[in-house]
Amino acid sequence: MVRGLSLSTLTTSGNGGFYGSTFSRRRHFKLINKTHIGIDRQCLWHQFVQSLHFKGNPNILRQRNLRVEAGWLFNTGDQGLDASSERSESANEDVLIFFFQLDLATRVQCALNMEQYEIAQQLRNKLTEVEAEISRQKEVKRGSSSKSEAQDKAISIIRLRADLQNAIENENYALAAGLRDQISKLEAETLAASANALAFENTQYAFRLGQKVKHKIFGYQAVICGMDPVCCETSSWMEIAQVEKLPRGSNQPFYQVLVNVHADPNLLVAYVAEENLLVPDQPDKGRFDHPYISFLFYGMDGAGDFIPIKQLREKYNRPRHEIPIDPKDEEPQ
Repeated sequence: MVRGLSLSTLTTSGNGGFYGSTFSRRRHFKLINKTHIGIDRQCLWHQFVQSLHFKGNPNILRQRNLRVEAGWLFNTGDQGLDASSERSESANEDVLIFFFQLDLATRVQCALNMEQYEIAQQLRNKLTEVEAEISRQKEVKRGSSSKSEAQDKAISIIRLRADLQNAIENENYALAAGLRDQISKLEAETLAASANALAFENTQYAFRLGQKVKHKIFGYQAVICGMDPVCCETSSWMEIAQVEKLPRGSNQPFYQVLVNVHADPNLLVAYVAEENLLVPDQPDKGRFDHPYISFLFYGMDGAGDFIPIKQLREKYNRPRHEIPIDPKDEEPQ
C-alpha cells in the first residue's frame, strides 16, 4: 500500500489540472468520490472523470504567492514550437488512473482492517477491472500485444496453407491465387509484428524513473515518471509536436515528465522524446515542486533524484536506483 494515498488529497484547477502543495491541498479543496466507475477500453478515463466532482478555489496559486516563472514558454525552438506543444493529456490521465488504482488498493485494505468484508470484495472487484485495463494498455505500449498478434497470424498462415493445398488438389486455381495473396500479406504482417515486439522488449532507456532532467530546447526542469519504448501518443498529438521532424523520429523512447510548477503550473505533465532531454551537469538537490511528487516518490536520494515507490517501479519493470544521502549534507550550515 502507498502511504495513506487517497484521491481526496488531490486538487484540481479550473482547467482540469491538479496542483497545490501537499500540506495545503486539504485546506482549499474537497473532492467527492462516487464509487461506481465502469471499465471500458474506450472510455475508462472519461467515466472516471465524470464520476469525480470537485469544489475548489481556482486562485489557489495566487493566494499561496507562488511565483510563476514561465518566460521559457515563449522560447521557441528551431521548429517554431513552444513547451505547450508537448503537453500530454493522455500522459496526465495515465498518471491519475495509476493514482486511482493505488487509491482502490488502499480502500480495500482499510475495509479489511475494519472487517467490512462485503465492501472490501466490491472494491477488490473494481480494482481487478482497473488492473486488467491497465495491463491491457501496458501490453499495447510495450509490444506484448504485437507478440501475441504475430503468434495469431502464424496460426492463420498454417490454416491458409492447408486450404491452399486443398484448392490446388481440387484444381480451384482462382481460390488458390486468392489464398496465396492472403498468405503473403499475413507473412509480411507477422514479420513486422515480430520485429516490433522484439524491439520493444530490448529497449534501452537513457533515463531512470525519478531522475531529474532538463529540456534541451525549452530549458525547464522535470522529473521522469513514466516511459514508453516509442511514441505512444495519437497522430494528432504527434503532428502538433512535430515528432516527424525529430532526428530520431517517433521510434525512440518517450518519457512522461512532471514539470516543475514554478516553470508553468498548467503544463503539469509533458511527453518528451529522449533526444530532447539531458541530465544536469551537476547533481541538482534544489527544490522541486509538483503535486504528484509525494504520491509517486518516497523522497530525494543523495544525488537529488527522486526514489520511485514500489508500485511505480513495478508498473515499468524498473529496478530501484538510489544514491545514499551523505550525512555531511544533513549537518546544519
